[in-house]
Amino acid sequence: MDQRDKKIIAPVVILVLLLIYEVGFVLFFCVVPIPLWGKLLGMILPAGAAGVSIYVFVERIKEIRSGEEDDLSKY
Repeated sequence: MDQRDKKIIAPVVILVLLLIYEVGFVLFFCVVPIPLWGKLLGMILPAGAAGVSIYVFVERIKEIRSGEEDDLSKY
């Protein structure tokens, strides 16, 4: 296991925890007896956050693999 592989472990763990948390919200709003607009809002927002989390994860993996560790060097 090289240095890059070790740097990927933390983003994977964080992504998995976030997805479990967000899926829990979606499932919670599926079973709670609230109006339809509340259910939709309660399911769309966590689903959107999950999508953004996956996008950021993919970008971070690309960054680690390219060797670009310091984001400030771009500015």
